[in-house]
Amino acid sequence: MLKVVLILAGCLGVAVAAILVYAATKPDTFRVARSASIKAPPDRIFPLINDFHAWTKWSPYENKDPQMKRTYGANSSGKGAVYEWNGNGQVGSGRITITDAQPPSQVLIKLDMLTPFEAHNNVAFTLEPQGDGTTVTWAMQGGVPYLAKIMHVFFNMDKMVGGDFEAGLANLKTVAESR
Repeated sequence: MLKVVLILAGCLGVAVAAILVYAATKPDTFRVARSASIKAPPDRIFPLINDFHAWTKWSPYENKDPQMKRTYGANSSGKGAVYEWNGNGQVGSGRITITDAQPPSQVLIKLDMLTPFEAHNNVAFTLEPQGDGTTVTWAMQGGVPYLAKIMHVFFNMDKMVGGDFEAGLANLKTVAESR
């Protein structure tokens, strides 16, 4: 019996070591991006992204926790605007700040997640006119510390966050095209 336990413990140790070594080979940064074509000019879409009060109309995270507590800074739109939230386990808590806004083509945001895990990432929304519409790209990038690399062995960040970006862009499309 002791021999079986030692063999199982050894196999478990080898498996854990293999996961840790494999995690170390993961990239030090990540980028998730999704794009959507919206039949509206950039100047109709831009205010929906640049004003945090408008996010309640299209952000996919609003539906994940309707009871989420929201706090807005002195400015809710444009450079320096701040939005903080505290919600359930699906949305966690954190803060976003618009670091730059170039009407009607780009909004850059600093994302500081506090829970369920701490993360500091950069988010960019770009709006490019395309014929009678606009291609909107929602992208997020940031560093990947070693503990996150271990998580990335088991969870695909692109699929997890990318799905939310796709849902948000679909919502943004609906709102912008109905204005």
